[in-house]
Amino acid sequence: MQSGDFIVFGQPDIREEDIEEVVSTLRSLWIGTGPRVRDFETRFAAYVGAPHAVATSSGTAALHLGLIALGVDRGDEVVVPAMTFPAAANVVLHAGATPVFADVDRKTRNLSAETLASVITPRTRTVVPVNFGGYPVDFDALGATARAQGATLLVDAAHAIETRYKERPTGGRGDATVYSFYATKNVTTAEGGMLTTSSQSLARRVQGLVLHGLSTDAWSRYSRGGLEHYEVIEPGFKYNLTDLQAALGIRQLARIEPSLERRRTIWTHYDEAFVDLPLELPSLPEELFGRSSLHLYAPLLRTDRVPFDRDTLRQRLREKGVGTGVHFTPVHLHRYYRERFGYRGGEFPNAEDIGSRTFSLPLSAGMSDDAVRRVIDAVRSLLRPFT
Repeated sequence: MQSGDFIVFGQPDIREEDIEEVVSTLRSLWIGTGPRVRDFETRFAAYVGAPHAVATSSGTAALHLGLIALGVDRGDEVVVPAMTFPAAANVVLHAGATPVFADVDRKTRNLSAETLASVITPRTRTVVPVNFGGYPVDFDALGATARAQGATLLVDAAHAIETRYKERPTGGRGDATVYSFYATKNVTTAEGGMLTTSSQSLARRVQGLVLHGLSTDAWSRYSRGGLEHYEVIEPGFKYNLTDLQAALGIRQLARIEPSLERRRTIWTHYDEAFVDLPLELPSLPEELFGRSSLHLYAPLLRTDRVPFDRDTLRQRLREKGVGTGVHFTPVHLHRYYRERFGYRGGEFPNAEDIGSRTFSLPLSAGMSDDAVRRVIDAVRSLLRPFT
């Protein structure tokens, strides 16, 4: 979990069994999309409770394909929470539609039925609820609000592989659900994603779109039993995952629950160590409706009690050897969205307040006890004078 003496935020938990599986894939000489991708899809679908899963080159690719498969097109609107990574809005533009931002709930940092109701209209084709940090959105309430306007749900579960809503996993929620296996995620394939759905027809369309819109993939054409010709069904994309990446994901997925429990232990240590500091500690969802994946430990700095801002705190932590992240700067405040759509500060007060004060601390199953102690000591040394 360390690079030299520096504790890197989001450094992946890569173990010897992961490396051995990747080496085995290299030695098999089938490194493109093939049997390991199919195995990973099957295992992942079972874990998240979905009948169908299609692996992709990234979570962003899965979002893009999901929008297309759900029929999003020019003239449509897609609701996206203001508090998320820009990919969720960018893909709406790639699909030819218009992103419409909504504020988030202060406690969960998620889109709520109330904030959705304030922006949804008959022009809304799809709603993209993001499970921020792995904290489950209220699927029942959001689904009812979306359906009342005839909109579909494309669930962004990039942070939420292990998340449970009312004791059920996220994979069968909404019309489709997408996941990310980026290097900082709880399960990583370095880059990669997955789309899951209960709809066989939607899954089949995404399976075609993920590889140029062809009728058959390379494994079907070139493996020992493959003699199939292919033809283009529709113009698709180059969004496929490789066996080399899937090999890493298969091993990571196998230990997902023990890894979650290790992060829970670290989370508890953080909560206990920071309770008296000028911080708003992140909430856990158990008292509401589910289990968090504990992907991000992201407190808010109490800037009314300290004489510096969030970025100054991050710089001082960096000087003490602790890396941090920011999740997120609200999407509507990025230059492109300000200039193209005329967004300005003050329109989404919850997202903007969170975005100005949040910082994410290292939280990985690969962290040693010593690294956890160093993070705690660094934060306490900087903030204890202001308790």
